[in-house]
Amino acid sequence: MQKRIIGTIGTGVMLSAQAVAQTSSSNLTTQELSGRVNTITTAVPFLMIAPDSKQGGMGEVGAATPADGNSIHWNVAKMAFSEKKGGAAISVTPWLKQLVPDIYLYYVAGYGKISKTQAIGASLRYFSLGNITFTDIVGNTTGQFRPNEFALDLAYSQKLSETFSAGLAVRYIRSNLTGNYTLSNGQPTKPGTSTAVDVGLYYQSKKLKINDKKAVASLGLVVSNIGSKVSYSVKRDFIPINLRLGGGLKTIIDDYNTFGIYADVNKLLVPTQPVYLKTVTGTDSINNSTNEKIIEAGKDPNVGIAKGMLQSFGDAPGGGKEELKEINYSIGFEYWYAKTLAIRAGYFNEAKTKGNRKYFTVGLGLRYNVFGIDFAYLVPITQRNPLQNTLRFTLTFDFDAFKDQNKDTAPVTPNP
Repeated sequence: MQKRIIGTIGTGVMLSAQAVAQTSSSNLTTQELSGRVNTITTAVPFLMIAPDSKQGGMGEVGAATPADGNSIHWNVAKMAFSEKKGGAAISVTPWLKQLVPDIYLYYVAGYGKISKTQAIGASLRYFSLGNITFTDIVGNTTGQFRPNEFALDLAYSQKLSETFSAGLAVRYIRSNLTGNYTLSNGQPTKPGTSTAVDVGLYYQSKKLKINDKKAVASLGLVVSNIGSKVSYSVKRDFIPINLRLGGGLKTIIDDYNTFGIYADVNKLLVPTQPVYLKTVTGTDSINNSTNEKIIEAGKDPNVGIAKGMLQSFGDAPGGGKEELKEINYSIGFEYWYAKTLAIRAGYFNEAKTKGNRKYFTVGLGLRYNVFGIDFAYLVPITQRNPLQNTLRFTLTFDFDAFKDQNKDTAPVTPNP
């Protein structure tokens, strides 16, 4: 892919991590405020892309789905409840496939049980953004660069009881979008870096029955990407700190058939852009004593991490009505036959004024001995989506099956 970034304006657009909401008039009513487009944007949004095809085929639910090799992204606490001693997964996600051929998200993750109650894991997420051609204001080529972003995770999960677990993941994030390109005003740029943690809780029922059928109920809560702001030049922006709450119910119909239904709600724990008071000419009003913009509705977004997280529950300019619109939800279904074939479907919904992402997903999973493969496909409803008409896949590895296979093929030593 080739993009031309012309002078300061183009580079500034690419570096911008937060959109400043614009309004043409002041004294807006609460109804007008809650109905205006005010999308929350952050730096390094690739951290919120569903990296695997299993959960991707189920409407991107994951807080309370069964543990697998991709649990670090969805809820690190689930790893301790894995029925397997270990597993791994490799995922490839084409991005904007209909427009460009060389933007991909790669995800490699795995975990291992170190005891009956403990598990450790690691993952690497790499986002390749193709090739960029830098030009000056008159169109002369000034350089070439392949921007990229990655996140490296280390995770630990511990059972606290037979039904409850907690987990912690530590994450290093690096986003290199410019290759140290210098803006036309002489201002240098740099890669953005951050460190963050995920904190997760997970509940899984024991000995539950529904109509004489074995069942498993689950609940999950995780706050992800709690970390420092990212800066590419001067301005520092929040990373996508996110609250995910989910529940699920899996019913074991018989020895061959299993059906599960899962649901998640998500909310970004970062400040919402306020509405600034306008002058009669339409420009932002400035406080002469502080030289800062005057806020008409909402709260100051230039705050620290902890305050920003707490403030995010009540800082929407449109009040409670707009605050509720900042919660998106998803629901997913999964059917397994003989633990070999899985059929999945899901739905994701986001408010029109907060991004307007609405789409259905379908998925398929196959397991055979050591290996498995999952596919996911997304069908947008309201607008074009970077993943539409794109087939995603994840290759999984079952460490338990690998050990069993080695036992079956090991030579038998005859008794003397």
